[in-house]
Amino acid sequence: MDKTVVFTQIDALQPEMEQMLMSLISIPAVAPENGGDGEEQKAQLLIQLLAEMGFDKVERYDAPDSRVSSGKRPNVIAYLYGDSDQRKLWIVTHLDVVPPGKMTAWTETAPFKPILCGDRVVGRGSEDNGQPLVSSIFALKALKLLGVKPAFTVGLVFVADEEQGSKYGIQYLLSQKLFNQCDLVVVPDAGNERGDFIEVAEKSLLWFKLRTEGKQVHGSRPDTGLNAHRIGMEVSLALDRLLHEKYCAQDPLFDVPQSTFEPTQKEGSVEAVNVIPGEDVVYFDCRILSTYNLDDVLADINSLLSYYEEKTGAKIQLELIQKQSSPLLDIANAEIVHQLKRALKEARNIEASVGGVGGGTCAAFFRQQGIPVAVWSTITGLAHQPNEYAKVSAMIADAKVFALLAMG
Repeated sequence: MDKTVVFTQIDALQPEMEQMLMSLISIPAVAPENGGDGEEQKAQLLIQLLAEMGFDKVERYDAPDSRVSSGKRPNVIAYLYGDSDQRKLWIVTHLDVVPPGKMTAWTETAPFKPILCGDRVVGRGSEDNGQPLVSSIFALKALKLLGVKPAFTVGLVFVADEEQGSKYGIQYLLSQKLFNQCDLVVVPDAGNERGDFIEVAEKSLLWFKLRTEGKQVHGSRPDTGLNAHRIGMEVSLALDRLLHEKYCAQDPLFDVPQSTFEPTQKEGSVEAVNVIPGEDVVYFDCRILSTYNLDDVLADINSLLSYYEEKTGAKIQLELIQKQSSPLLDIANAEIVHQLKRALKEARNIEASVGGVGGGTCAAFFRQQGIPVAVWSTITGLAHQPNEYAKVSAMIADAKVFALLAMG
């Protein structure tokens, strides 16, 4: 079928796409680590919407998680059967979202009360990852309405827990042996505003918490205590310097070519200005080039902590939050990258480039199993920010690319 007929059908579906995106945004899907109850309600709505569209098969793969009220974290797969089942095209998006953050920073609307403002749908999770999620669904709906059978079976994968490490999401699905190395996989969870960047590599991920324990005393008698806040700041700055200086290699494949080691979240300590704090807690988010071994990095961190314990008399504990190594694969020459480049050229006259990013996506887990993955979408880059929005025009444009991929 002529691509213009498919594109016209996708354009006609714009009102439905806007409505589905806003309906999904309105249901918070925040992880229990961040005080939420997971993705169950959002998954239920999604399954209902998929059933109404007539996909050939919709399956659930629930990962047990006693921390949420349902006791499970839902992963949903919708299939549209193709002419061949020898291989599949998988498009992987995620259901969960990060917390809203500071509510007063949301100046256009409340995080989970989405609004449509011209070409923008504003709300938490609109761009990350609602926009490409809806694009993938309506790419296949358009084909189904036109009676076009994909070249090969397409599976739309909607996973839980992406924002907190994917233990209950794509890692759980990979353990079910659903995917093969010959399959074509796209993870639309990174990109740029032009839509001409395909991510083929990610940095390794290391998140950890440092807890410094001193002795809390009255603010007028610091000599009788041990100021955990001062020691914690000193340790954080020393660690920042050590890691940046030792692990300083650069790789031009990546946007931000060097490893990054950033102190981020800070927990409260005392509640009054006249109290010397006995505890200090800070978190680090490290994005590390794959040429470095994460165990070596951790060994250096622990060595520095031991030095400061001996120097100050404080107790300093390291708690590992997330450790994810990213393998180096030659994905730039993988078939899925070539097919995606061709689809972008045909649909939007785009000459795409390839590169690496510091952000972690589901793609890293596929790559660990030797499955090539292309990470691509057209996004403004407002993920995790207040007043996050998705562009309707980008959502429609990406649906056309997904439709061409499915058509082969």
